[in-house]
Amino acid sequence: MKISTKGRYGLTIMMELALKFGEGPTSLKSIAEKNGLSEHYLEQLIAPLRNAGLVKSIRGAYGGYILSREAGTITAGDIIRVLEGPISPVDFTEEDDPAKRDLWLRIRDSIADVLDSTTLSDLINFKEESHADNYMFYI
Repeated sequence: MKISTKGRYGLTIMMELALKFGEGPTSLKSIAEKNGLSEHYLEQLIAPLRNAGLVKSIRGAYGGYILSREAGTITAGDIIRVLEGPISPVDFTEEDDPAKRDLWLRIRDSIADVLDSTTLSDLINFKEESHADNYMFYI
């Protein structure tokens, strides 16, 4: 399964809104400028996210978008399914070998498990662990 720019940019939008949660609405223009993305493309992606109830739009001069609920309750799986559709590495057919079918199902379930166990809070609070500090050199 390959996540397209729809899914990747959708996660970017949602992470930006999560970072500003509780501070008021964020414009797509500011998200686009900060991340070097097309504002027009982000406008196309925000509609399905709004229709799915993941974001709310605020109208007016200082309007924009906010998350509809806390970042800890929205998963990457919620976002990817809205923008990309069902999670499936292959199309299943009735003539597939049972062993292959089981493999595809386990792959699908593993991907879904990772996406569904990763919240927006996890993504915005991610700290990459550096292993460079673990080395000690003696001369």
